[in-house]
Amino acid sequence: MKFIFALITAIVVSAAPALADFATVKSEAAFVQLVRDKTLTRPLVKINLSPSGKISGKGAIWDVAGKWTWEDGFFCRSLEWGGDDLGYNCQEVAASGTSIRFTSDQGTGDSADFRLR
Repeated sequence: MKFIFALITAIVVSAAPALADFATVKSEAAFVQLVRDKTLTRPLVKINLSPSGKISGKGAIWDVAGKWTWEDGFFCRSLEWGGDDLGYNCQEVAASGTSIRFTSDQGTGDSADFRLR
């Protein structure tokens, strides 16, 4: 299942248009304002992030669940997808219009872009 998730992520990231002018989200308050009452979407994925730190949604046909906190300017999350533990990771967050980008490993890893709907 992890292979399928990695494959879907790679396909979607490579197919996504390059959007300029992403600005780093520096505070928890700014992050919550961006995601409050929104669904983060990308092909086959719909995720909700509650202001209280809950993550819920679907990735393909599997449930996504977890918790998030804001630590030292990063979105830190523990996540399960389809019953598999995807672990803990702190990510840089950037936003542009109705798009939000998460970059793993405190901004040094892979990125995933979502639409805010």
